[in-house]
Amino acid sequence: MANWDKGDYLDALHRDATAFRAVLLPDTLDSAVPPCPTWTVRDLAAHLGWVHRWIAGIVKRATLDRPERPASESPEDVAGYFDAAYAELSATFQAMPEDGPAWNWAPQPKTAMFWVRRAAHETAVHRWDAQIAVGVTEPIDTELAADGVDEVLDTWLPAGRRLATEHADGLVHLVAADAEAEWFVRLRGERVAVLDAFSVDADEPVTTRVTGAASDLDLALWGRVPFDLLSIEGDQGLLSALRTDDGSVTPLN
Repeated sequence: MANWDKGDYLDALHRDATAFRAVLLPDTLDSAVPPCPTWTVRDLAAHLGWVHRWIAGIVKRATLDRPERPASESPEDVAGYFDAAYAELSATFQAMPEDGPAWNWAPQPKTAMFWVRRAAHETAVHRWDAQIAVGVTEPIDTELAADGVDEVLDTWLPAGRRLATEHADGLVHLVAADAEAEWFVRLRGERVAVLDAFSVDADEPVTTRVTGAASDLDLALWGRVPFDLLSIEGDQGLLSALRTDDGSVTPLN
């Protein structure tokens, strides 16, 4: 997998924000968003704009103190609201020092770069949501999706953001063939450990192996597509323990 830097994430963020914005047309705003029940494209745009503004505010605060939760907004001109929020986020990221202090909720370094990565993935998944609402199925960029799998495994699951933990015991092997990437995840109840291939005992059996495109793996971990879309060997029931607990909201704690 590629090692992503600030420029890579900003390029991906720009591509997906631009594609998301292209969906925000007068005749699509009231379309239902199947991956986000009860939401319309209008709701999704208000949410993503809100997230962009919230992240920009965290980075500009440059402190490790936990922020207050901002009030949600229901703008009349949701496309204009999204444009302004993304412009603010982009300008904030361009100006920030990468190692500047910034609070986050995860077991990750408390620097501004956390939020550049988080914004890129939040926007990519919601771009996919928005396009699905208008009948478009465009996968997440392969390398970004592989990093998205990394983010779920190194950020969300260790932070306890898991759909289920009961009966979650075993070794899961995820393979993204198009990205030439693989992950070994050991689950033991509420505990989760991501292992490199060299630290896996050759005699330890893999409980579940999942193989597919990086985008499908990423989207499955976010609950956007069923794991059945991928090739599965072994105990499929273990896979719910790899899913994030909420695919529509960036957590505040």
